[in-house]
Amino acid sequence: QVQLVESGGGLAQPGGSLGLSCAASGSISSINDMAWYRQTPGNERELVARIMGGDSTYYADSVKGRFTISRDNAKNTVYLQMNSLKPEDTAVYYCNAGVTGSSNYYSHYWGQGTQVTVSS
Repeated sequence: QVQLVESGGGLAQPGGSLGLSCAASGSISSINDMAWYRQTPGNERELVARIMGGDSTYYADSVKGRFTISRDNAKNTVYLQMNSLKPEDTAVYYCNAGVTGSSNYYSHYWGQGTQVTVSS
């Protein structure tokens, strides 16, 4: 069993900042990629940022230069620092991780989601 627990999020004003974190726990042998997705009502979940095991990163064009993804491998935790927030960043944010469990079973897991609202 692997669990992803997110924290952070909340309400920010346009131009403000928020930080998200997501900690993985359970029967973990190794974690490959970790990522953040977001979803708004009526829309599909979209990839926001991903960080690979070698720390290479990918960002959606809509967040490049404003968001930063990072990870702490010792803590099995991924972070998303969001700066210069815009109202269109309002969404439920989900973390995702590719995990090899202690039984060598590999799968992707999702966090429960955390609301980010950008509004004046």
